[in-house]
Amino acid sequence: MKKVIVFGAFDNLHEGHIHMLREAKEYGDFLIVVVGRDEIVTQVKGRKPVYSEEERRAHVEKLNIADKVRLAAEGDDRYQTIAEEKPDIIALGYNQREFVDKLTDAVEEYVQIVRLQPFKSDVFNEFYKSLDY
Repeated sequence: MKKVIVFGAFDNLHEGHIHMLREAKEYGDFLIVVVGRDEIVTQVKGRKPVYSEEERRAHVEKLNIADKVRLAAEGDDRYQTIAEEKPDIIALGYNQREFVDKLTDAVEEYVQIVRLQPFKSDVFNEFYKSLDY
């Protein structure tokens, strides 16, 4: 069974999130969605999320796309969730830049890292082309 993992804040779910999750699911047999903790989302976005981490987790779960939806591990090790879940593939959103700078160093060599396409590629194409993955 090939496990795929995706990370995100998933605050105010929209069509782009749904597109991202469906595309990620195509990479494997089992999709794990990791919802960011309130503290981390606040640091990354520069503002508190509209919905709490538990509400955001429940919203993603209700989409019925993922096989497992969980909160990110607590603590300072930002890659702990990856170690716990042992995915075969890490699917990154087209604009995901946080915590990816040392991602290849933090995962086992068998883990494949893929970059997902933007929902509206004609709008986000230039941004997407500038990413490293």
